[in-house]
Amino acid sequence: MNRLAIGLKQAGLRLTPQRVAICKVLAESKDHPTALMIYHQLLPQFPTLSLATVYKTLHVLKTMGLVHTLGDAGDGAEHFDADLTPHINLVCIRCHSVIDFDEHLIEAVQQAVAERSGYEIQGARIVYYGLCPSCRAQDAKESA
Repeated sequence: MNRLAIGLKQAGLRLTPQRVAICKVLAESKDHPTALMIYHQLLPQFPTLSLATVYKTLHVLKTMGLVHTLGDAGDGAEHFDADLTPHINLVCIRCHSVIDFDEHLIEAVQQAVAERSGYEIQGARIVYYGLCPSCRAQDAKESA
């Protein structure tokens, strides 16, 4: 969370309790939240929080490269990920859940790409789309 808050400060934003809370949600979340999800999660704690503050904070963090955006998970909303380490995201096309899938081979792929291309890799995003186990089980249940 500290690197997110420091980034906001470097961008010239005041570190208000609301912005710190947004950073905390991003840093601790494994759900890849949308701006609206963050807003609704923090609204009970910060009744005066505006959706504009959430969007502006996320935009600054994205622009500074401190969070990745995963784009649309089939729900029409942009999802955010503060985990910048190499990993795979799995997106369910039915329930729109997004989870991290850690695979040690991803680092070997990144190294091979860097060596063969000559690029200094700054980051990567690999997203697989499909049906999660829960949705697949629901399909099997409905078919039976």
